[in-house]
Amino acid sequence: MTSSIRPLRVAMIGYAFMGRAHSNAWATVGSFFEVPAFEQRVLVGRDAAGVAAAATALGWSESATNWREVIARDDIDIVDICVPGHLHAEIALAALAAGKHVLVEKPLANTLADAEAMADAAADASARGVISLVGFNYRRMPALALARRIIADGRLGEIRQVRASYLQDWLADAAAPMTWRLRRETAGSGALGDLASHAVDQLQFLLGELVTEVSARTHTFVTERPGADGPEAVTVDDAVWATLAFDSGVRGSLEASRVATGRKNALTIEVFGSTGALRFDLEELNELWFLDATESIETQGFRRILVTEPEHPYLAAWWPQGHVLGWEHSFVHEIRDFLIAIDSGTPATPSFADGLAVQRVLSAIKLSSEATGANVIVGNVQASKETI
Repeated sequence: MTSSIRPLRVAMIGYAFMGRAHSNAWATVGSFFEVPAFEQRVLVGRDAAGVAAAATALGWSESATNWREVIARDDIDIVDICVPGHLHAEIALAALAAGKHVLVEKPLANTLADAEAMADAAADASARGVISLVGFNYRRMPALALARRIIADGRLGEIRQVRASYLQDWLADAAAPMTWRLRRETAGSGALGDLASHAVDQLQFLLGELVTEVSARTHTFVTERPGADGPEAVTVDDAVWATLAFDSGVRGSLEASRVATGRKNALTIEVFGSTGALRFDLEELNELWFLDATESIETQGFRRILVTEPEHPYLAAWWPQGHVLGWEHSFVHEIRDFLIAIDSGTPATPSFADGLAVQRVLSAIKLSSEATGANVIVGNVQASKETI
């Protein structure tokens, strides 16, 4: 790794849920991983008092309310975008044009047209040495990184089918209030963009191939929520179901919901091959279940791998064996990989192109649902300014 002449200066835009998660990662990463020097220079938000308080609490040197002015500054090298999806494209495009390295939370954008523009801009910026990354943090879960390694090593044989579901219940109560995540103009979609995007990216990451066809339905169970000025219409989906086909002929199923009573943050993934299988549940995130079908049927069965050994992805930097990690560590790993990519000048993954590939699948799912579940070829989906 080369050493930077001076510390990289970071600006982060947004300081709510994702902003806090990213701030924790920026504050932690240098204590556990060898990364180039950097500074948490400025935190940006709309409310001057609120962002100033957050900057103090989250370790940022200063605060600001105008992201355009911050991006134009010569003392900013990295822009970390943690705002709602409808703002991603404008900020990311401006940052890339200004030569800043860019990390943007998932999904890449709210529309396929915006995602294509962002991927094109990132490709152009890459030729000038500018690094960009979209924040699908679950790629950095040690257990899922190990699952990818097992699949790539051929230990499951020929992959035949996969299942993914991402279930939460924070909207199961019909009296839960309106938020920006329930408005199409700010969120783009509901469970589709919020949760299914993670599941789609994870399946494409694990298999190393793309979804080519979908058949899907979405549904909104609670169509009206309490708003600040009275009842307000919910304009996004509560849940989505889809069947998927991949490049190689692998078949899959996908389900995502924010009204699945009793499930708090349950991303579950199953991969079935000709000689083995894997199973993962985010609510037990330090465990990966593996079945070796080449073993004798007398002793064959799923066995639990506790993914806390130093030989496992990312774990050498952390605690002794058996001392488990948490959800927040995936963001630390994400920042680590991003900084190393910047320092070495090598592309980061998942790239904006990877984010665009997910966006194409989400758009195909939306089109299929609108056509009452008709089969949609992902490659035939045209760029549109309509939200996913």
